[in-house]
Amino acid sequence: MIGVLQLRWKKPANIPPKAPLSFGPFNSTTQTRWKKPANTAQTRLENRVRDPNLDNLVAHYRRLKLILNLHDLVSAKKRGPFVSVQLLSKWAPHAGITTIAAGDLFRKYPHIFEVFTHPVKRNLCCKFRDKFVNFLKEEHDVVLQNEEESVMRIRKILMMSVNGRVHLHALRLMRTELGLPENFKDLIIIKYNQVFRMVDLEIIELIDGNGVSESFGVAKIESWRKKEYVEKWLSEFEVKYAFPIDFPTGFKKEPGFKEKLKNWQRLPYVKPYERERTTEATEPSSRCDELISRSGVIGKRGFGGVERYEKRAVAVIHEVLSLTVEKSVPVERLAHFKKDLDIVVNIRELLLKHPGIFYISTKGITEIVFLREAYSKGRLIEPNPIYDLRRKMLELILLGNRHTRELRTERELKDETKDMTDDDNGWESREGDFVIPILECFTDHDENDNLN
Repeated sequence: MIGVLQLRWKKPANIPPKAPLSFGPFNSTTQTRWKKPANTAQTRLENRVRDPNLDNLVAHYRRLKLILNLHDLVSAKKRGPFVSVQLLSKWAPHAGITTIAAGDLFRKYPHIFEVFTHPVKRNLCCKFRDKFVNFLKEEHDVVLQNEEESVMRIRKILMMSVNGRVHLHALRLMRTELGLPENFKDLIIIKYNQVFRMVDLEIIELIDGNGVSESFGVAKIESWRKKEYVEKWLSEFEVKYAFPIDFPTGFKKEPGFKEKLKNWQRLPYVKPYERERTTEATEPSSRCDELISRSGVIGKRGFGGVERYEKRAVAVIHEVLSLTVEKSVPVERLAHFKKDLDIVVNIRELLLKHPGIFYISTKGITEIVFLREAYSKGRLIEPNPIYDLRRKMLELILLGNRHTRELRTERELKDETKDMTDDDNGWESREGDFVIPILECFTDHDENDNLN
């Protein structure tokens, strides 16, 4: 009897797992569930139409901010007008400069930094150029001279608040954007005690806010509305509650978008300086109910209810941005005014909802919101003295390695040599110091060639 040979097939271990069936003629009955794309504030921020002019401006100002941080750090050490390159390399990360070495920083911005050799220790040192330092001093002087404008800005923010009070830390965070002096608490708030009053260590109150003239409590947007009403002969119904709209290039309008925007422009709202709303600290829901009942619409989801409340928040943010020096501010600093200015909505989502009025730039670490109507091709339409000085400092950075031959003239070399060998700088005169100017000329010539 012949035995039957049985072969047992073994599955190879290297066979990959079966891939899911793709849709085709033989599996047409297979059901595939498609996920609905997420529509969040983050996705809207990533998919928005970008403005390259404002993005480039933010990138340039970020460099200026890092250099200003480095200047503040060097000035606080009180080691004199110069510092060694080796020591500055250790301080640079504390100022936020982590992606570039100190030597590359000096070669990249020769109009900001001046590199020289110490006449005694013979090590490389650097200092900020006089032109850059003079711009900083001029900005400081202009801020101190514009004392009345600083009082006006703080007073207007207090007039927009719920009960005439604002936390001091919110103003302190926006000090640079509002053009306030560094110690504005002593120079403005305490000095003008007939206008402001310190309720607490961190709370400011406006004294007799109802006694202010009506012309003072007029929003910046009203001047644009008046111009549109007079020059374009538009009806008051079309202009009274409208905002200037300027969409970025490439913005796609969905069907029905123009009609919705037209209805939103006509929608009335409680203006920022109006005192019709309750001044008590009530709940957000009760404030919304009050606006809804005033508009005569039943239900919170009516077009006259929540939409009116959001439009008032847009007007408040619009007015705050109009009070700033450069019509821009980081979004996170705006969030500190939410409770004081009665903005009980998500500020980031509200800004993204109105791309024709605001623009959020994500160039850099922080998100910065711009007032679109105030800028044209990356420049402020109505400049001011503080903006002009900051723009001049920015232009020194943008020069890069161009026009470096004009930086060091023969007269500057003589003045620098005289200052370096002077006893007032703390250096003792030694025998043989007459040789230092000769060596200085050779070393400075080589360094100048490297910068170019």
